[in-house]
Amino acid sequence: MRIKRSVTRFFTVLIVPAISLAVVGYFGTYAIWGNRGILSLEDTQAQLGVRQQQLAEVQANRMRLEHRIALMEKDGGDPDLVEELARVQLMDGAPNQVALPRAAH
Repeated sequence: MRIKRSVTRFFTVLIVPAISLAVVGYFGTYAIWGNRGILSLEDTQAQLGVRQQQLAEVQANRMRLEHRIALMEKDGGDPDLVEELARVQLMDGAPNQVALPRAAH
């Protein structure tokens, strides 16, 4: 009886708190340094900011292209746009003009 009581007392006094501390330590460590922990939250927010900026640039580019397409779809196209596209493609100009290639729109 005495041995059983001392083993039970030893188990409850030392082993149970040690196991509890190990479990809390494991989950606490994962909550801070894990894949979805507090430290990775900053990285995720930074990536989100970069992606939102890229999305805004792509949307602006798309709106610009949609506008140019709408101008070309009119009856015969917008004369100014047609002239601009022809000059870019042919590198041609008036007698006193100098044609310089520029980056694509």
